[in-house]
Amino acid sequence: MSLMSIRLELARDHDFPQGSPTRGYEFVAPLDPDGHIDVDGWHRERKHCRVWRFWEGEADEYGHLIHTRGRKWAFHYDVEGDPDLDEAGYRFDSHCFVEGEYVSILEQDEQLRTFRVVSVRPAGRHSGAPAGSAAAS
Repeated sequence: MSLMSIRLELARDHDFPQGSPTRGYEFVAPLDPDGHIDVDGWHRERKHCRVWRFWEGEADEYGHLIHTRGRKWAFHYDVEGDPDLDEAGYRFDSHCFVEGEYVSILEQDEQLRTFRVVSVRPAGRHSGAPAGSAAAS
């Protein structure tokens, strides 16, 4: 199990026929050798499992990768614990996070969007923050 920084960029859709490298997520998660999120590794390293949401024209958001009671993965931004702000990863428990694969996220506006995995690289252990985030600097 290794902590990896995973970058997702918006895949093509009706609003963005070419996709968009300026809209997406970068997050840190423990991955097994096949690229699946490792639940046991997450329990040990969850304080390092951070997310950075970048969306052109909107303020960046920072939060954590969480594993919900329903055994689903989500991005959680609100430190107060408001579940309405969580963004759920669609079938993150079974997807492989390897470059070129596609994953979907149910965003805060209740829209399911598809993202392409554009990079998977070792995460910096000094902060646990995604490489592109201000927290990593």
